Amino acid sequence: MALLVVKFDLKKRVKLAQTVWFMYWFAVLAGILVLSLGLFFKIELRKRSELMDNNESHFLPNVLIAMGLIACGINAFGGKVCYDSLDPTKFAKWKPMLKTFLVFCVGFNALLIVTSLLCFIMRIPLQFTLAEGLKNGMKYYKDTDTPGRCYMKRTLDLMQMEFRCCGNDNYRDWFEIQWVSNRYLDFSAKEVKDRIGSNVDGQYLMDGVPFSCCNPSSPRPCIQYQMTNNSAHYSYDHYTEELNVWRRGCRDALLSYYGGIMNTIGALVLLVTMLEVTISCLLTVFIQSIHIVLQNCFLSEISDTLKRTANLSLSLFCFLSVSLSSTHTYTHTHTVMGTNRQLLVFPSDLMSRLM
Repeated sequence: MALLVVKFDLKKRVKLAQTVWFMYWFAVLAGILVLSLGLFFKIELRKRSELMDNNESHFLPNVLIAMGLIACGINAFGGKVCYDSLDPTKFAKWKPMLKTFLVFCVGFNALLIVTSLLCFIMRIPLQFTLAEGLKNGMKYYKDTDTPGRCYMKRTLDLMQMEFRCCGNDNYRDWFEIQWVSNRYLDFSAKEVKDRIGSNVDGQYLMDGVPFSCCNPSSPRPCIQYQMTNNSAHYSYDHYTEELNVWRRGCRDALLSYYGGIMNTIGALVLLVTMLEVTISCLLTVFIQSIHIVLQNCFLSEISDTLKRTANLSLSLFCFLSVSLSSTHTYTHTHTVMGTNRQLLVFPSDLMSRLM
């Protein structure tokens, strides 16, 4: 039983085909947009890939890139079908694959919905990835002479200045690691010996932060060393004083930045999904109208054939009737077994015409 059976005249079918064709090419642009957003998100993640714990964070942009490419292909094909649909000879070659195409469109729309949901829920695993990645990055901050880690200091400093953040959760995270390279420590100094000997790991720990944590908007010169020592600074109390370093942790700052990108992409993908669903519904209605037209044409051809056959039979019957009425018949009477019978004898020329 056919669904969405709607009858359209030729003018309405042309307008519907033009509308669906336009929407398909608009959807191609939407596919390019999804592809571009995936590339943009991938580039943004690669900028700070050193601060990511693993490569799983690139799963979402890869999915967006793939969905954008598929969207461009599907919508371009649909636009071609709509363009050829008004020509019966061109539409005939697409007719066998239309059902498969519609099923594929439904599956693609379902994948788009899943992709939009991923954009909203991937914030949770990204949070753990950033937390572990930042923790490891801070450990390698001092390794400026180690191959593969020599740019970690630059990456972290630029990140903290760009996002106005400090540490992983907050600025106190720098108190728990050695972020000054041994190359710049005087191990003969008593202060250095005391600090190294004060912890079991033999690290040079201090209540200080890198310069990139300093807030340039603060009217007071940056206090980045001995931050918990009130006597080390004039008129200073770290419990009540408004510190001139960034209080926000970098994990929260990065998560807010990437989360905003993912939420925006998720909303746009959801809009693209609504567009694709609308196009699929209109295409279904249009295909049904084309099928009705083709079916009516087929029935019309059968009706014309039957009419021609009936007219031919009637003409033949009339011809035979006229021919029979114009002939001379001869009656002979025979006696067969005591019974008289009359036989009609036709002329030989009439018999030859009927044969």
